Amino acid sequence: MLADQLLVNGRIYTMDAERPRASALAIAGERALAVGDDLHDLLAPGGEVRDLGGRCVLPGLTDSHIHFTGYALSLRMLDLADAASLSEMLTAVARRARETAPGEWIVGQRWDQERWPERRFPTSADLDAAAPDHLILLRSKSGHALAANSRALRLAGITAETPDPPGGRIGRDAAGRPDGMLFEDSAMKLVAALVPLPGAEETDRALRKAFPNAWRVGLTSIHDVDGPPAFAAYQRLRARGDLGLRIVKYIPGDALDCALEIGLQAGLGDDWLRLGGIKLFADGALGARTALMLSPYEGEPENVGIPIIEKDMLRELARKAAAGGLPLAVHCIGDAANRMVLDALADAGAGGLRHRIEHVQLLHPDDVGRLAELSVVASMQPIHAMQDHEMADRYWGDRCATAYAWRSLLETGALLVFGSDSPVEDFNPFVGIHAAVTRRCADGSPGPEGWYPEQRLTVEEAVRAYTLSAARAVGLEDRLGSLSPGKLADLVVLDRDIFECDPMEIVKTEVEATMIGGRLVYGGV
Repeated sequence: MLADQLLVNGRIYTMDAERPRASALAIAGERALAVGDDLHDLLAPGGEVRDLGGRCVLPGLTDSHIHFTGYALSLRMLDLADAASLSEMLTAVARRARETAPGEWIVGQRWDQERWPERRFPTSADLDAAAPDHLILLRSKSGHALAANSRALRLAGITAETPDPPGGRIGRDAAGRPDGMLFEDSAMKLVAALVPLPGAEETDRALRKAFPNAWRVGLTSIHDVDGPPAFAAYQRLRARGDLGLRIVKYIPGDALDCALEIGLQAGLGDDWLRLGGIKLFADGALGARTALMLSPYEGEPENVGIPIIEKDMLRELARKAAAGGLPLAVHCIGDAANRMVLDALADAGAGGLRHRIEHVQLLHPDDVGRLAELSVVASMQPIHAMQDHEMADRYWGDRCATAYAWRSLLETGALLVFGSDSPVEDFNPFVGIHAAVTRRCADGSPGPEGWYPEQRLTVEEAVRAYTLSAARAVGLEDRLGSLSPGKLADLVVLDRDIFECDPMEIVKTEVEATMIGGRLVYGGV
């Protein structure tokens, strides 16, 4: 077989231990044919030679935890991430109200009370004053809390007599009246279920517009953990040849029984869309202070968070999923949630399945080595550490020594994969690589050594978590994750060599070209 295109004069980091560095890559169709330094003899007559001009090339990058349909649809929402105070958020809401017909919904996202001088949650009274003639739903940055105005609460029938739903909480004032805050999905959906859902055409259109944003930062694959509408949308796009990323889909836990009944197993699909497993939630989030803790939050002696699922139910689901050939991917933030899930997976037995814990934000020291012992994948998001470090110090104190513990997990032998949790955070992998390598924000804080610098990674370790390890986590290491002969030719070309540049400069990396299956989808070479 001969190559139809040849990439030459590059600094190619293959992530293949047998040939870690090369200057040339031969591609035949959608797969890599050979990697080396002089491959001209492999080029077919009329084949194309692309001169990389000495630029750095990596395998295509994978975001191993993303809500991509949520991200695509969020582009039309009111984005409140830049609101530096409650008043700034309310000003943005009032501005959107002037652009929206009375009685319609104003839906916003990504506010973060920890960035505000007030450091308090918004109330329905706050929102009523900003937009008295509209229905308002504003999701917090964590996605585990929302604020609703009085009109929305009334429409949902939420009153002082409404009990907290299992696994959730209704915020209340001193008199027991709903104050506008809803915590965790079971409570949030009391209002969220009333917002009209986008139709299939609108969802598909939003996704097609969003794919180029992913290519622009070097993403070629994702592990998607969005809700039910996402899988249907991806299947529609795949059938039309419009799927712009390789997607491994994790489906919601409430679909487990149905999946088992019809015999669905992980790996069903093709190189573009396949089933990964079942997504569950064990607890809430740090930002909402609903992450499940072994001991209370600092300064909140009665608060140990909220369990989203009870231990016995989790054990039963883990056993059923393992017996049916479906790996679990379980959201765990607090140390108690991580321990509960590790106990359940130990009880269920892996059976060769690649179970995962999503986030793994805080581990008790006794549990750090258990992920490797149980062959549980640590699916983490480096950007969370830098966005959350001040809040983590405030609410977890000295427990942060084993928070976002990438180095400790790697040293125990755990398989570590990285993602973004977008739209919660930016899905640019180079923001994540920078965070993993420096434990510092882009502005240099919290200092030259970084936050708990003993947890820093090397550039190679961080890149592996976005490439080869990500492929291994879903059983695709024979197809993806490295630039190796026979694997799919997914790659990115960068404007700098991130292995050689100042680590603080990694965050500024620009992607100059992205290729999926041998086809340029972004930029040029």
